[in-house]
Amino acid sequence: MEFNVKSGNPEKQRSACVVVGVFESRKLSAMGEQLDQVSEGYLSNLLRRGDMEGKLGQVLLLHNVPNTLSDRVLLIGCGKERDFGDKSYTKVIAKAITTLNDTGSMEAVCFLSELNVKGRDTRWKVRHAVEAAQDTLYAFDEFKSKTDSTRRPLRRLTFNVTTRKELTIGEKAIEEGLSIAKGAHKARDLANLPPNIANPTYLAEEAKTFAVNNEGVDCEVLDESELEEMGMGAFCSVARGSDTPAKLIILKYNGGSAEQKPVVLVGKGITFDSGGISLKPGERMDEMKYDMGGAAAVFGAFVAAVEMKLPINLIMTIAAAENMPSGKASRPGDIVTSLSGQTIEILNTDAEGRLVLCDTLTYVERYEPEIVIDVATLTGACIIALGNQASGLMSNHNPLAHDLLNAGELCGDRVWRLPIWDEYQEQLESNFADMANIGGKGAGTITAGCFLSRFTKKYHWAHLDIAGTAWQSGKAKGATGRPVPLLSQYLINRCES
Repeated sequence: MEFNVKSGNPEKQRSACVVVGVFESRKLSAMGEQLDQVSEGYLSNLLRRGDMEGKLGQVLLLHNVPNTLSDRVLLIGCGKERDFGDKSYTKVIAKAITTLNDTGSMEAVCFLSELNVKGRDTRWKVRHAVEAAQDTLYAFDEFKSKTDSTRRPLRRLTFNVTTRKELTIGEKAIEEGLSIAKGAHKARDLANLPPNIANPTYLAEEAKTFAVNNEGVDCEVLDESELEEMGMGAFCSVARGSDTPAKLIILKYNGGSAEQKPVVLVGKGITFDSGGISLKPGERMDEMKYDMGGAAAVFGAFVAAVEMKLPINLIMTIAAAENMPSGKASRPGDIVTSLSGQTIEILNTDAEGRLVLCDTLTYVERYEPEIVIDVATLTGACIIALGNQASGLMSNHNPLAHDLLNAGELCGDRVWRLPIWDEYQEQLESNFADMANIGGKGAGTITAGCFLSRFTKKYHWAHLDIAGTAWQSGKAKGATGRPVPLLSQYLINRCES
């Protein structure tokens, strides 16, 4: 879809539709009042009659409003004005997009971008409107023989800004929003693909294709035999039960100066997780195709950064494998040696994500990174702790943790920090190896983070557990694209600081 910005009066827009807001109780927004004056009270008369209260998400589509040049005027309920914040704003944008798309308005001028959102400027409002619009229109129907296509879909949306001075800001915001949305769509597409297609080899080919199509991007793929020869005993122990070989996938983007140390994103890419010998229950096992949500997210964030041409050196690594049961699979009780030389007793083969990640976290030491962030659908315990609202955050570096928390608050893709105190490390003790791969029932998310922290002593590191945020279940089942907005915002902030 095409996005533009302009500065003008609502009554002068020659458009299929003009979109303005209405607050409770029946209070028109500033642009709505302007339309009302021009139309000689047409809008306020309808509101007084009770056609609309202004509750959040209400819509009222009007045709041929007097003294206006637009075919239609769409009123969107914005709720209580004093409560109108980030979430309300994205909700009304999404509602506007859905309504416009369903009612045949192929192009529209949206004045919701002029609403007052506390603490947010024009750049934020336009960018997040673009992201919300793209998110609302996303559909994954690649494998459906028949699709429900809209006859007259929304093709062009123009956001109005208050003054002409803000047009340049708005244009930049559109570019950022489209880049982040493209990254989120990439993450959603990869995660939504079925596991018989999106296996480690497929992810590797996607990375190679992206490198070929984008200047300044290099790709390297290490096969399972190379990982074994290198000494990645933990990583390879996970892949051993599958007929599909593991891959370590690396994309490099050199947007910064030669002396700038890179930011490294590490993604857990378990393209299907059966649990291995510690087999999962059959119910909802189909959703274990989403166990590569971390890989999808770092790939999406990498796409967004390249699209925005951020002045940063960025490296993406994906630890890709299938976790399957077979005669070759790892058993509970096996002991493996990681790339770091530390030994691990595998007490549960369903705690496999940390095994592929720990060797990858050791591998990225060679890049002398400034920052390393790993992203993984690591523990069901994170869903118990935080639900589906926030991702779990653990870090060995307070400034990095604070930067991620702040980025999450700014973009609405929030995280919550959990501790990795020494007391929790004791739960990983093993009688037979340097550590066990699980720490018992209590604090499962934290002990998983503690496990990873043992392989991150040489750099500043953060871990994002996205088990509760990477996808939705039920009728709306599908990948969310999180935390692509969070990672993108963090990288933008880093470049602008």
